[in-house]
Amino acid sequence: MSRNTAQREAIRSAIESAGRPLAPQEVLDAASSAAPGLGIATVYRALSAGVEGGWLQPVEMATGPTRYELAHLGHHHHFRCNVCDRVFDLDGCPGNLKMLLPPGFELDDHDIVLHGRCADCAAG
Repeated sequence: MSRNTAQREAIRSAIESAGRPLAPQEVLDAASSAAPGLGIATVYRALSAGVEGGWLQPVEMATGPTRYELAHLGHHHHFRCNVCDRVFDLDGCPGNLKMLLPPGFELDDHDIVLHGRCADCAAG
C-alpha cells in the first residue's frame, strides 16, 4: 500500500468516525496518529478529491474554515459552538419556511446554522 493511499484512508476514516463536520485542521489532527507525517496540503488534496468523488460535501460557515462531512447524510442543519468552534449535525428540519417569505418571493433552498455552546463547553 502506498503512503498516499494510507494517508487517504486515514483521512477518510477520521471523517467517517467523527460523526460531525470537520475543518481541515481537525481532519489532520484526527488522522495523524494513523498516518504519521501527514501534512495539511495532503489533507486539502484529499478533501478536494473526496468532494470531486462525491463522498464528501463541503459545509460552508459564515466564519471560519469550510468543514467537510459525508455526502450521503441528506438534508440537515448544523450547530456551531461559539466557544470551541466545532460544528455538529442537527437532525430534522423546522419545515415549511415559505411562510416567512414576503409576498411574491420563491424559496429555492435553505441552510440553518444554530449558534451557542456545545455540551462540553456549556458544562464548564
